[in-house]
Amino acid sequence: MSLGDEPGYPETGHTRTRLPEGDPYGGAARRGGRSSSRSLVTVVGVVVLLIAAIAFANRGGNDTSSSGSDTGSTTDGGRPGTSATAASGTKPVQTKNQGIPTGFAHSEQGAQSAAANYATALGSDGMFNTARRHAIVQTVADPTVVTSMQSGFDSDYSADFLKKAGLTADGTAPQGSTFVSRTLPAGTTITAYSDSAATVEVWCNGLFGMASQTSTNPVTSNWFTVTMKLTWSDGDWKVLESSQRTGPTPVNGDNPVSGSDEISKAVQEFGGFTYAR
Repeated sequence: MSLGDEPGYPETGHTRTRLPEGDPYGGAARRGGRSSSRSLVTVVGVVVLLIAAIAFANRGGNDTSSSGSDTGSTTDGGRPGTSATAASGTKPVQTKNQGIPTGFAHSEQGAQSAAANYATALGSDGMFNTARRHAIVQTVADPTVVTSMQSGFDSDYSADFLKKAGLTADGTAPQGSTFVSRTLPAGTTITAYSDSAATVEVWCNGLFGMASQTSTNPVTSNWFTVTMKLTWSDGDWKVLESSQRTGPTPVNGDNPVSGSDEISKAVQEFGGFTYAR
């Protein structure tokens, strides 16, 4: 994926959005056309974040090649069908390292679980703090790429980028604000698998922004698909490389947009998930 690719944020004339009355969240309503310079900075900031969250040192290719066949059923038209997402009866995750699930099963389901959990960790707010970012990389990456991956992320999450995101030098939000960066897998699929390697696609919804009464970068969401190449290394699935593409993106619903206080409360009260097939 090249840095010029922009994930999410399609212009849809049929999207309906209602802002709550009396809430100064961001100071202005969000519109379909993002023509102002402030809106452009917001979009660019989100784009850079999402690229950084899945860009590794060996990134550079525009597309992730896929091989093998889909493991699900096939429709009459020859298109891959969906596979059941059901409990297998075997607990897929037994341990955690640095708060990230590890010890995935040596199977297709284990590879999908690993990819979903790793996408979540690499898209989290922990990536904005140097110590936490290093711990995440060392947990999810294959040992052969840890050093180069960590160096690439350190460059991505520069002091200038943190400042543009509204964060302090150590990646924390200003007093009275809540920073949000979450990646929420909606589903996974295997596109290639062997005993030593797997390619997994993770369909995700992402949340990013600053929840506060004076925020000019309110929390927004977008949809993207992360493709991860994993290797079976030392008894677990580890990341070798990753790429991202936009969508599939559903039409926004007609829900009223929540105010900053409600968003901040939700982020603080609702924790994340451990994902498993």
